[in-house]
Amino acid sequence: MAGRAARLVLLAGAAALASGSQGDREPVYRDCVLQCEEQNCSGGALNHFRSRQPIYMSLAGWTCRDDCKYECMWITVRLYLQEGHKVPQFHGKWPFSRFLFFQEPASAVASFLNGLASLVMLCRYRTFVPASSPMYHTCVAFAWLSGG
Repeated sequence: MAGRAARLVLLAGAAALASGSQGDREPVYRDCVLQCEEQNCSGGALNHFRSRQPIYMSLAGWTCRDDCKYECMWITVRLYLQEGHKVPQFHGKWPFSRFLFFQEPASAVASFLNGLASLVMLCRYRTFVPASSPMYHTCVAFAWLSGG
């Protein structure tokens, strides 16, 4: 019972710490996102947004709300810099300029290379380890589930 209570206290403490990044909590950012969504993400304005959104952005799942968050993030960053403050994090990440539909292109390239390396190793494993080996199918399944 004491272990359960301790876990609840830890969970409550973690929830209190998870209140968001400094940029998320900034009233300027929050107001900007709300105003942007009201003006751009409903009715005819949403149709206008969708008509001018590049196809690769919509295929990647970028929504009007995502675009509002991105634009408001940079508005907030400019205000912070004008006031001589450090650049805040937003949603647990540092602000990065978007390239195509990647907001963090270096991270996307690293993830792609990691997936490619996992695929190469899976192919090598399947080539050199007989399918009748113990745990063969478990290893192959784990490789697929973990991103290979």
